[in-house]
Amino acid sequence: MRKALAIALVATLMVGSITAIATASDPFLRRSTTVEVVEKIGPSVVSITTERVVNGGPFRRTGNPFFDSFFRDHFERRAPQTTESLGSGVLIDAEGHILTNEHVVGRASRILVSLPDGTEFEASVIGADPNNDIAVLQAQTDAKLPWIAPATSSDLMVGESVIAIGNPFGLSSTVTTGVISAINRSVRAQNRVYHGFLQTDASINPGNSGGPLVNAAGELVGINTAVYNGGQGIGFAIPIDVAKRVVDALIKHGEVAPVWMGLDFQDLSPELRAAMDLPPGISGALVNRVRKDSPASRANLRRGDVVMYLDEQPVDSAKFFFEKLETSVDGQEVALSIWRNGKKKTIDVVLEEIPPQHVAKLAQEIMGLQLEPNPAGGFVVRSVREGSGAAQIGFQSGDLVLGINGDSLTDNDALRRTILNLRGLSHALVVVQRGANRYHVTIPLV
Repeated sequence: MRKALAIALVATLMVGSITAIATASDPFLRRSTTVEVVEKIGPSVVSITTERVVNGGPFRRTGNPFFDSFFRDHFERRAPQTTESLGSGVLIDAEGHILTNEHVVGRASRILVSLPDGTEFEASVIGADPNNDIAVLQAQTDAKLPWIAPATSSDLMVGESVIAIGNPFGLSSTVTTGVISAINRSVRAQNRVYHGFLQTDASINPGNSGGPLVNAAGELVGINTAVYNGGQGIGFAIPIDVAKRVVDALIKHGEVAPVWMGLDFQDLSPELRAAMDLPPGISGALVNRVRKDSPASRANLRRGDVVMYLDEQPVDSAKFFFEKLETSVDGQEVALSIWRNGKKKTIDVVLEEIPPQHVAKLAQEIMGLQLEPNPAGGFVVRSVREGSGAAQIGFQSGDLVLGINGDSLTDNDALRRTILNLRGLSHALVVVQRGANRYHVTIPLV
């Protein structure tokens, strides 16, 4: 009996070993979901190399007064230089449109695109939106290119498997896997706050920016954009639903027009909370003005409403509310959860492009300045509102405003975006010229 059992056991082990060998060598059994997704998506993922011409900086001092004087007199600045940077992108339609990050192609003088098979061609920028960090390129080739249509990110689940494909550190077609770690993350990068990001632990490194994040079905659900400095396994992607709205606007108009709702806010202080008898747990931003003929007035929002949530994201300040509007597009419907007369209520509002005349009003209301374009650059102060922050620090008619909060005022579009970015802020850093002198001053905002 024992001998029979031993023989049977040996036979079983031999069959198991043969099966294991067959399994390990069988490509069909090794073809995982990840392999199939990469084969499907990989050909549409591109490597982006950008060239940018930058002005040379001044020569460093040599320590020798004679040479320092010679270089200062004859070679004050170095000649312009060309720098290169790398990123990723994904082809999203049969017309050769490439979706990537704005920071990948911003200020590029030349854009070179490479496919995984080695095919190279140049691309031009159709439009770019820094508020959402999205750009659309047009491939400069008549060849038929592989592409993948954007899917949806509205049904993503925390813990769901995802795959990132890109070109980190120039290593083309690199594949990493992970899960959705969180949704609706807020991320600060380059003096700007982005809301609604996807968080993933799929490895994202420099060069991955602009590449696709796909789910286990091989669907494009996000655009990789950032990595958390100082941490491992923390990367961020733009939800594809956000990217699609921006892409449509960029392809149609070349830009994302700023939108408005027509609400002015103030933060809820302890005194206001007590005066309004708000129960514990009710927080948000208090509506102190609903502008006439605005989306908010048409949606029947009222002065005294407390806006608690914007598209299910908690509103903790007026600043947060306006940051969210910066990333929205004309015609987009948003849901506001409000507190009114002791009850919670949800109101849907359709955003609209902000009227041009409203920007001039905002400049006067927020900064206290009436501004007009200056042919040589910047904007001339025509009047200063009495009692405004600008009046308090001594602004005068004839002053020339050159920049606000680090943004140069080169034209009306620059002024429009800069003024809109002031909504919800308490102060602004302004570069002003009076006569031959330039100053940096801080203006209290209303």
